[in-house]
Amino acid sequence: MADELEPATPETETTEAEEPIKQRKNGLYPDVSDELAENMKSGWADTELHGLEPIAQAAETATRRAALSARFPGERLVIPSGNLKTRSNDTEYPFRASVEYAYLTGNQTEDGVLVLEPTGGEGHEATIYLLPRSDRENGEFWLSGHGELWVGRRHSLTESAQLYGIPAADVRELADFLREATGPVRVVRGYDAGIEAALTDKVTAERDEELRVFLSEARLVKDGFEIGELQKAVDSTVRGFEDVVRVLDKAEATSERYIEGTFFLRARVEGNDVGYGSICAAGPHACTLHWVRNDGPVRAGDLLLLDAGVETHTYYTADVTRTLPVSGTYSEIQRKIYDAVYDAQEAGIDAVRPGGKYRDFHDAAQRVLAERLVEWGLVEGPVERVLELGLQRRWTLHGTGHMLGMDVHDCAAARVESYVAGTLEPGMVLTVEPGLYFQSDDLTVPEEYRGIGIRIEDDILVTEDGNRNLSAGLPRRSDEVELWMASLRGPRA
Repeated sequence: MADELEPATPETETTEAEEPIKQRKNGLYPDVSDELAENMKSGWADTELHGLEPIAQAAETATRRAALSARFPGERLVIPSGNLKTRSNDTEYPFRASVEYAYLTGNQTEDGVLVLEPTGGEGHEATIYLLPRSDRENGEFWLSGHGELWVGRRHSLTESAQLYGIPAADVRELADFLREATGPVRVVRGYDAGIEAALTDKVTAERDEELRVFLSEARLVKDGFEIGELQKAVDSTVRGFEDVVRVLDKAEATSERYIEGTFFLRARVEGNDVGYGSICAAGPHACTLHWVRNDGPVRAGDLLLLDAGVETHTYYTADVTRTLPVSGTYSEIQRKIYDAVYDAQEAGIDAVRPGGKYRDFHDAAQRVLAERLVEWGLVEGPVERVLELGLQRRWTLHGTGHMLGMDVHDCAAARVESYVAGTLEPGMVLTVEPGLYFQSDDLTVPEEYRGIGIRIEDDILVTEDGNRNLSAGLPRRSDEVELWMASLRGPRA
């Protein structure tokens, strides 16, 4: 990685609104000669882009902003993108804009802020505040570690206005404006400390939480663009699972990391990233719900629980799980447990329909699992008693699903009455993912069960007349999984 220059510019080259570019403590160049500084100011072509078309979701983001405006008339609304976070010394984590900001603008750059300014009558005027192009007069474009020659070209404010359909302004002037502004204001907290500090005497936690909750609940029902992006994410995820199956022999020779890396390649080639840390859990690691160390062995005879999802360039993520026999064939006990989870998932998916309660799919899946646990003699019945006391949870552990969208656990700030205690509507997308997990040290079950963890997860769209499984491209039934794996891997020695 190149060593950043970052010497201070001469004081004569800064204005009152600018600060000298920070000197790098151990930089190899202690200063910049006047001749070099002057040379770097000129000789550059005009790269302004003209006639840009709006981004694909510009109409949808405008509709979302209109709904937000209608909910909070007469109030200034401030939605930040967020700032870069340091990973190590002078390197940062890859940036991901706040979901609220990306949902309302389609923009994904750091330090951005969307402001909805009340017009005095009805409605708001939206402005997107962004960093402009790097300054060539003060040398920021080549001297600063965040200048364009270091991190890449930014869109100009004019270009951004064309792309996002929102007037754009310089974000460096926003904090001062907000400090002086009057009238009611709300801000989405947790993303930009500088913006929050500028509003510290103008906002309340309660009012800001109402804004956050509204934006979370607004995402419960997906529009057509969002559903298309989720299907795109799922389709890439299906291909990622196929990639993994084809290289299981290499994973056996190395570790779970080979599986993680294989899926990540697909996510980066076809999307923005993985939507969450991939769970590549072989053998007893499958009993750890969020196993993301992915450093264990992959052995023939064991199961591989792969929970992974591709995130699209617009931040919509899939969330799919399959539990695969590493050897390509389930053992008798593995198939027995797998088929129970499959039956539970079938019952859960069947319960996803418009007008139904959100909890219905969870209750349906849990009932099937409780019935099997009683049938196998692992817990004392009757089933109603098991469910009433929650005794099945020793082995089922988690809820049977969650909303899905720009966050893998989407809409998390929604009110209980709108989410878990709510009613399903067409356009909602959720996961159905029952599981059974028998820990290696669980002495309450026969030894043959211990160390087996199985989860099956699919992404389900609520439709006008029922549901559609967006991830139906991946086989689920145990015999179909075996045939699918054989078709991808070919004969094994």
